[in-house]
Amino acid sequence: MTTGFAGTAVRRLILSDFRSYANLDLAVGGRLVALVGENGAGKTNLLEALSLFTPGRGLRRVDLGEMAREGGSGGFAVSLTLAAAYDEVRLGTGLEPGPPGEAALRRCRADGEAVGSPAAFADHLRIVWLTPAFDGLFAGPAGDRRRFLDRLVLAVDPEHGGRVNALERALRSRNRLLEDERADPVWLDAVEREAAETGVAVAAARLETARRLAALIIAARDDASPFPWAEMALEGVLEAELATRPAVDVEDLYRGLLRENRNRDRAAGRTLIGPQASDLVVRHGPKGIAADRASTGEQKALLIGLVLAHAKLVAAMSGLKPLVLLDEIAAHLDPRRRAALFEDLAGLGSQVWMTGADASAFAGLPAESEVFEVTRGRVAPLSGASAA
Repeated sequence: MTTGFAGTAVRRLILSDFRSYANLDLAVGGRLVALVGENGAGKTNLLEALSLFTPGRGLRRVDLGEMAREGGSGGFAVSLTLAAAYDEVRLGTGLEPGPPGEAALRRCRADGEAVGSPAAFADHLRIVWLTPAFDGLFAGPAGDRRRFLDRLVLAVDPEHGGRVNALERALRSRNRLLEDERADPVWLDAVEREAAETGVAVAAARLETARRLAALIIAARDDASPFPWAEMALEGVLEAELATRPAVDVEDLYRGLLRENRNRDRAAGRTLIGPQASDLVVRHGPKGIAADRASTGEQKALLIGLVLAHAKLVAAMSGLKPLVLLDEIAAHLDPRRRAALFEDLAGLGSQVWMTGADASAFAGLPAESEVFEVTRGRVAPLSGASAA
């Protein structure tokens, strides 16, 4: 087991009544951690458990109640022991069943002390991930790309999730008021003021992260890399205005647009202008084509390159090398790209957790790696695999 890893890393993962795991106590020492096993064995469940230490509902984006083990207590607990450069910290989260008729409560702790939400974990840990759900990102709806971008922003700005939620609440309130043509204009003005303030804040955070990520990518561009560099831009009314005007002026503009478009939005049943309608536009840099026109393999490689660049941005902006979670990452890569991926992951300085059904896909892992075999409810070092 290695002791020379310099980044924040999980050294122990404990699960209780989480998904397919009644109880699990897993010691980890590797910089690159591979989880192998049949489909349905519970590999992704482990990544999901780790992803709960960041704001939101984890990498599957489901209600917490769905994570409780069938036949269990109705709740669950996940805890981590993290080894950082100079200390060790214990983090815990889970769902605590309430009394009959009452909702279960999420609990979060850091070194035994209760904290208000998973946002508090950002002082100790940042997490980025890539799952097969992102494979159709570039050809899919704009909403998927907005959620992807919001996840990128959240890794560098833990308060971003709160702003996005506040904007969604404000727009829902506005839509309900617009349904009633007799709604008090004073109430509409107040809701639109809140929507304008939060909307511009959301757009500005997205724009800043996209700019920083694009600059990092361009600075490190390599046309020969098997993971092509990406050109990125945000398309939207507010984003275009924020490029040349102060945020306070854009708030006034957006508030005016909301007022002017009440009748149109009432007819549409939703607010048509704002960051909820923006899009992340990505191009394949070396080829100079829109990402959705690239081949399926090229899109996957482009996406991997984006996530690797994002991990570097998170480290640069937060001072914490993020935990990287990669679900089924090597399955559809050719041998050249797979070898390049492992080399790039080793160079990140982050701890990386990967899953795959075929152990042979991880045969090229470098030193300081561990391979675990996952079976239903159990995890054990893979016999014959090299360990750190």
